[in-house]
Amino acid sequence: MDRLVQHTPAISVADLPAKDGRESLRLEYQWLNAGRTDAPVIVFLHEGLGSIAMWKDWPQKVCEQLGFRGLVYSRPGYGGSTPREADVKWPVDFMHRQAYDVLPALLDAIGIDDAERARMWVIGHSDGGSIALLYAAAFPDALGGVIAIAPHVFVEDVSVKAIAEATVLYMQGDLRDKLSRYHTDVDSAFYGWNDIWLNPEFRQWDITGVLSSIQCPLLAIQGHDDEYGTMAQIDAIASHIPHAQLTKLSACGHSPHRQCPAMLDAAIVAFVKSI
Repeated sequence: MDRLVQHTPAISVADLPAKDGRESLRLEYQWLNAGRTDAPVIVFLHEGLGSIAMWKDWPQKVCEQLGFRGLVYSRPGYGGSTPREADVKWPVDFMHRQAYDVLPALLDAIGIDDAERARMWVIGHSDGGSIALLYAAAFPDALGGVIAIAPHVFVEDVSVKAIAEATVLYMQGDLRDKLSRYHTDVDSAFYGWNDIWLNPEFRQWDITGVLSSIQCPLLAIQGHDDEYGTMAQIDAIASHIPHAQLTKLSACGHSPHRQCPAMLDAAIVAFVKSI
């Protein structure tokens, strides 16, 4: 495929007006391979502590291998997007709200029309993978495909344990300093994610009931050494979505795009090209 001259794409800001009880938001976003106007779009949905900057160059590499355009953005509370106010706690259905409201509003704001959405792909990691699944279930006739990397479809003890351990690292170790490189308001990012996952009410969160609505091609990927989840997550996806394909990565933890990118990229490229 033809390769474009590499450069760092500019980060833009989209203003989302207040709607149905949601406050107005400003979301930072970035186009990758913007010049490929005839190519399908891949939307990248980051993990629970992620942002545009935290993806680094992995989305660009995926887009290059597939010849696609890419869209990356920081969800509210992360990166340079509208921060979470200190006294605001994410609700139990916070991922549903991102899938059903915020992502569609962003697509509207930046002019991705119905025709483009019908062949759009969504790649999500961790919480972003869960949001990708919820979006695909809500819009079953308007998506080219989904790739969910280390997604959560219900809450496991191992997830809660790892997040509790992250609290200690954030308060007593160097995790806060590391994350501050990627978020304008680092406490907004960390405690928004940390507080809801450790909320006892969140233990009942479970999205398996909506998975059967997903009609588009779906690849679910999990590392055998994932400290935040087990193979039960993607096995549950397969049990509810007969056409789902699974990739289980050996010697890989929760972040395959950082820990085993070659295996991850190969699985993604093979899957997308098979469709």
